[in-house]
Amino acid sequence: MAYNMSTYFVRTLREDPVDAEVDSHKLLVRAGYIRRAAPGIYTWTPLGLRTIRRVEQVVREEMDRIGALEVAFPALLPREPYEATNRWEEFGPSLFKLQDRKGADYLLAPTHEEMFTLLVKDFYSSYKDLPVVLYQIKEKYRDEARPRAGLIRGREFIMKDAYSFNIDDEGLEASYQEQRRAYQRIYSRLGLDFVICSAMAGAMGGSRSEEFIFPCAIGEDTFVRSEGGYAANVEAVTTIAPEPQDYSLVSAAIERKTPGAHTIEALVDYSNEHFPREDGRAWTKADTLKAFMVAATYADGKREVLLLGVPGDREIDMRRLEASLGADVEMATPEDMAAYPNIVPGFTGPTCAGPDHPDRKVDEDGNISGSPRLLLDPRVVEGTEWIAGAGKEDTHIYHLVAGRDFRADGFIEAAEVRDGDPAPDGSGALETARGIEIGHIFALGTKYSEALGLNVLDQNGKSQVVTMGSYGIGVSRVMAAIAEEYHDEVGLKWPTNVAPFQAHVLVTGKGAELFEAAQTLGDQLTAAGIDTLIDDRKKVSAGVKFKDAELLGMPWLVVIGRGLKDGTVEVRCRATGQRQEIPVAEAFQYVSDQVRQDLAEAYARAEKIVPVAAVAAGSEEE
Repeated sequence: MAYNMSTYFVRTLREDPVDAEVDSHKLLVRAGYIRRAAPGIYTWTPLGLRTIRRVEQVVREEMDRIGALEVAFPALLPREPYEATNRWEEFGPSLFKLQDRKGADYLLAPTHEEMFTLLVKDFYSSYKDLPVVLYQIKEKYRDEARPRAGLIRGREFIMKDAYSFNIDDEGLEASYQEQRRAYQRIYSRLGLDFVICSAMAGAMGGSRSEEFIFPCAIGEDTFVRSEGGYAANVEAVTTIAPEPQDYSLVSAAIERKTPGAHTIEALVDYSNEHFPREDGRAWTKADTLKAFMVAATYADGKREVLLLGVPGDREIDMRRLEASLGADVEMATPEDMAAYPNIVPGFTGPTCAGPDHPDRKVDEDGNISGSPRLLLDPRVVEGTEWIAGAGKEDTHIYHLVAGRDFRADGFIEAAEVRDGDPAPDGSGALETARGIEIGHIFALGTKYSEALGLNVLDQNGKSQVVTMGSYGIGVSRVMAAIAEEYHDEVGLKWPTNVAPFQAHVLVTGKGAELFEAAQTLGDQLTAAGIDTLIDDRKKVSAGVKFKDAELLGMPWLVVIGRGLKDGTVEVRCRATGQRQEIPVAEAFQYVSDQVRQDLAEAYARAEKIVPVAAVAAGSEEE
């Protein structure tokens, strides 16, 4: 039978929740799909649960299609496997840790690489058992410092994680491509645009990593793409370094007083006024070298103060910096700076640090003291000429040449990526955009199998370390992304294959015959496999019912009202706003046909990008 609004567990809100920042969060709460239990933690109502299960169904179908097998692990996990892979400490404060009554350490799973690896180790011992791909759809837990945007960044979230196990890298590549194609089908069926971006492997490790990004203005991730097809998360963009330059004719470096020039802007203005260039060109920010003192905290707890140098027309991108260092980074504190009295804020430059600094000391274990490590932007190549701080109050150095006057400890990708920057592969200028990460795939290699002893006997009877791939989809985040994409100013507009109910029958009027007709149509649709919700509330006005219907966002609305006496009902399409009068005797067939057409079109989108035949054959076609 169809579900009735009069007895269904749902309450809608007219006002946006005070803590909601983005449309998906506002609408999912107002429409009664989720309710906040604690910061970053949400309760799923019957409506929300039906919707998230629809998303999971699409994911399961495509995972099953490539032969992946579903398992389920506990959320509460022991400490020992995560110690073996060093992730008990590497996860840092984002890991929820707890103890049982006997004092044994446990964690709430942020991800399950270790458990998948140990399960395969327990079952398999020969290359003949491989390949195998296992997956689960499970709640994960991370103590986000700033949970935001409802389901987009929470402390508890639903994730599909899959892992492939192969005997060699060739097998890993085949598994990787299978998952990649399956992801393309999943997002196409769900109606989400996506960009496949090169990404940093980060703490996960591995030789290759790609993110699936849903372009969206409220997204936390910044990605780039070029007309020639390059796409990457900004964290993974590599700078094209210029060729070394001839500096034989560059004047010797000279210190000049620059009173009050504490900022790059002030330095450029002062230089143009008091020290104009001999060639007549004006000094610009790009002629200066900007210095930043930062403190990096690594997974082992070690804290290191670093001096960074980037062109003065660029800012530091902290996420790029953290990805490059593999550490949490903040601006250096006064306590950090106290160890380096030669550093003068506002007048710091590359001569204040680096391997040639006279205060630099290196002990027998390689630990550096006296002056911080100097890491430079890749554009600061040998022969480039700069204005930079001299390490003295109100003083800068002019004609400072890289390679002649200072050397770095290394180079780092830390500067912002901007529109117009060249793509690393030479495919054109980059364009930046915002998006939501909805999936991430990794060629892990042997990081976890080596740490946990997952070996099998190969064809020659020798022990071989198994190579792994990891493939994640943020299922609850995907639902939020769909809500972000499919809504208008009055409510949600669910795609038919995601909507909790595909048809919504609404009664306007008080006559018993109206409610009887609604129930009959609802039961017919349900019997035909069309999930249907009937708004049979008798003491609720038609206006409130319509507002609720628009807010809830079911794709097909059937209005049974005054037209029934003439033998017609009104059918509304939520996606297009189109309305049509249909004979009541034809309403069942019409709505059924529309729903099935919608479902077929969703499947056809996936077929257009990656046909099922290509998946089965392991084709590279995309």
